[in-house]
Amino acid sequence: MAGSFHDQVLALAGIFQSAGLVQRLAREGHTDSAALHASIQSILALDAPDVGAIYGGAHGVRLGLELLSTRLSGKTRPSDMEMARYVAAMVQLEGSLRRHPKMLDDIRQGIDTAREQMKFFESDALADGVHPLLTEKLAQVYSQTISTLTPRIMVNGEHGHLANPAIAAKVRATLLAGIRSAVLWRQLGGRRWQLLFYRSKIARTAGELLAA
Repeated sequence: MAGSFHDQVLALAGIFQSAGLVQRLAREGHTDSAALHASIQSILALDAPDVGAIYGGAHGVRLGLELLSTRLSGKTRPSDMEMARYVAAMVQLEGSLRRHPKMLDDIRQGIDTAREQMKFFESDALADGVHPLLTEKLAQVYSQTISTLTPRIMVNGEHGHLANPAIAAKVRATLLAGIRSAVLWRQLGGRRWQLLFYRSKIARTAGELLAA
């Protein structure tokens, strides 16, 4: 599946958004609720008609686009190395996952099962827009599949947060969202070398999508 460069940047923003969410969850125990909701919902959108629909439009990956726009244009911070490590690991795991078609089938089946089960809870009102049962089920899918591959993503943060089952589930579900975006990015023609040679173009396109 080939895609426009704008579509590639949306998918790449999905990866960066997941990395940013994981970093903040691990360090602070909370994160941007709208971005978390959009990232988690993107996992369930396996049969969306287009890339925008996967994230609920560009605003669904606004955090990721902001990260691309600033971090790839030279405005870096000390914590960016950690975020870059998460991004690189998710992209690398996508490559490992392609060599395990049975695992891909298991992941899709697990996601489909979670989506069907969550239909019973659609009317529940939630503060952060993400049902804890959904994050728990998606975290379980991640633990039973992707976490068995190498390299394993080692998340750094406050032990008290990472030891909290609810936060740990959100971290794993968010990593699953990031790898889902990495799969999409690859399908659209995205390649790792683009992050080195197209940094300015990616940052500029992210800025355009933010301004649209």
